[in-house]
Amino acid sequence: MKSKGQTLIELLITIGLSAILIPALLAGFFLTRDSRAQQGQRVTAILYLKEAEEAVRIVRDNGWENLTDGTFHPVISGSTWSLSPGPETINGFTRQIVVSDVYRATASGDIIQNTNGILDPSTKEVLVSVSWNTPLSSSVSATAYLTRHTSLSFTQTTVSDFSPGTTTNTTIASTTGSSIPGDGQIQLGAGGAGDWCKPGTSVVGTFNLPGQGVVQDISATSSSSFDVAYTTTGGNASGDSVDELNISKATPSAITNPAYNNEAKAYGIYVDNQASYVYFNENNPPNHTVRIVNASTLSPVGYFDASGGGTGTSVYVSGNTGYTTVGNVLYSFDVTSNTGSRPQLGSVTLAGNGKRVVVFGNNAYVATDSTTSQLQIINVSNPSNMTVAKSINLGNGLAGVDVFVNNSQTYAYVATTYAAGKNDFFIVDLTNTNNIYGYSTNGMSPRGVIAVPGNRAIIVGSGGTLYQVFDITNPNAASYCGGMSPAGVSVISAVAPVVDQFGNAYSYIITDNANQEFQIVLGGPGGQFSTAGTYTSAPYMATNSATFNRFSADISQPSQAAIGMQVAVTNSVSGSCTSANYTFVGPDGTTGTYFTPLGSSISAQIPFTGAGSYTNPGQCFEYKTYFSTNDPTQSPIFYDITVSLSP
Repeated sequence: MKSKGQTLIELLITIGLSAILIPALLAGFFLTRDSRAQQGQRVTAILYLKEAEEAVRIVRDNGWENLTDGTFHPVISGSTWSLSPGPETINGFTRQIVVSDVYRATASGDIIQNTNGILDPSTKEVLVSVSWNTPLSSSVSATAYLTRHTSLSFTQTTVSDFSPGTTTNTTIASTTGSSIPGDGQIQLGAGGAGDWCKPGTSVVGTFNLPGQGVVQDISATSSSSFDVAYTTTGGNASGDSVDELNISKATPSAITNPAYNNEAKAYGIYVDNQASYVYFNENNPPNHTVRIVNASTLSPVGYFDASGGGTGTSVYVSGNTGYTTVGNVLYSFDVTSNTGSRPQLGSVTLAGNGKRVVVFGNNAYVATDSTTSQLQIINVSNPSNMTVAKSINLGNGLAGVDVFVNNSQTYAYVATTYAAGKNDFFIVDLTNTNNIYGYSTNGMSPRGVIAVPGNRAIIVGSGGTLYQVFDITNPNAASYCGGMSPAGVSVISAVAPVVDQFGNAYSYIITDNANQEFQIVLGGPGGQFSTAGTYTSAPYMATNSATFNRFSADISQPSQAAIGMQVAVTNSVSGSCTSANYTFVGPDGTTGTYFTPLGSSISAQIPFTGAGSYTNPGQCFEYKTYFSTNDPTQSPIFYDITVSLSP
């Protein structure tokens, strides 16, 4: 019985296992068979999908206008592909191509999956899908973003490229030293028919001063009738102490000498901006430390005598206060009235003998012959109690000679004496005086330095090239851009800049040429100081309506300057872009925003929609550049632009 019971149990177990395993084995068999069939279907579907993808690209290549929104399937049309509306069924497969618009984020230009951004008319989203129902329902798909196959571009970089455009308080200049023939740039200012960096071709006037005195210093200004220069001859036996020179605005070479002063030998000199008074240093008593004379007649009206005596070396007037260096002392004196004896207000001891003083606001900047404090900044907020605010060591161990400070007090330009292998021209960042950039004049012994409109500095002296021009657009990477040594000259003692009301820019130099002591060098474009200006390009006309995609412009933006851009795209009027209506917009398509620099370039996607008459695609394109500065020696510069478009 025990054996029979075991047999029965075993039989029941066998039957139970069979009931479980046999259906599973059968299901696995059929599933394997269907999977093999499904895999075959997938392979076929992928082939259909790839074929459709290639067909869409060929349709795009045949003409962007052939790629419109909707649902399509590919068909062979002659020797190429085209798209036919609706899906198709092939051998049990359903295939379709869905073409749709693409939108991009306003700020970044990235593709976004909604319609809240900007429509990109040069990009389409293409979704290709293939589906089937046997042996199992399934599908394959692929998404691609297609852009216009043809891409064109145009570039503007030369003077001739820019010249058809419209300048408003801006000017088109040549880019000296460029490897591109006729390469140009746009900057603030007007006038200046010469080129700062080619002074040898720009000497437009000379004058033989009376006598044979060696000229010491020069100061210049512009009146309503003439440009005016004042020169001193110093302590030699021949020549006027001070000469007034009137330079015709119409013909710079027409120079007259209407007045002179021979009271005493003169050294440093300064004329106020109103051309009312001239201040100059006389030699030792009984003459005066500073003599004040009428600017028109050079007749004496007042004077200042420093308490410590001695001969002054430089003089400057700011507001109602005069400043003069005598030995190693800076004195201040009252010029509320310029008549009679002027009272001393205060004094401060310098690190060395003062060579040049200039004053802006609450600061006096003094170049000294100290070898460790070539530039000192003096706090003159209280002229009666002046204090040394900062002493700057240029690090070359040489004596300071001259200093020029731009109006915004962002940079000081300092010249020192010369020594082989050492820098002698320095640009000091006054916002952070740890930033000092040094350059070599390569054999010149500097006597004077100025900065002029158009982002240039001029250094003059003796030895080597006597008149040197540096491009100071980027103070930390300034470079020599040109120079000259005038005929018959071995020393240029001083230099002064002049910008007249017509925008003509000059540098006046005084030399040791006994017959041409005074010389005029015509400056380059950028002469007239404009705090703001614009340049509007001439219209670019595409062959047909096109999508303008991106632009990239090379620019320079000094610390006290700003530059921005807007673009305009519109349709032609009667086949012409000249009479078209342009609305200039910024990156968001509105008239109140501007494309701004990132580093030394402005590069951005051109908006596809915009205000007013703006429409992209369009046939006509213009750009407008906005310039501003608060310092005449720092202008933003626009070098070139490249625009890409898709017809």
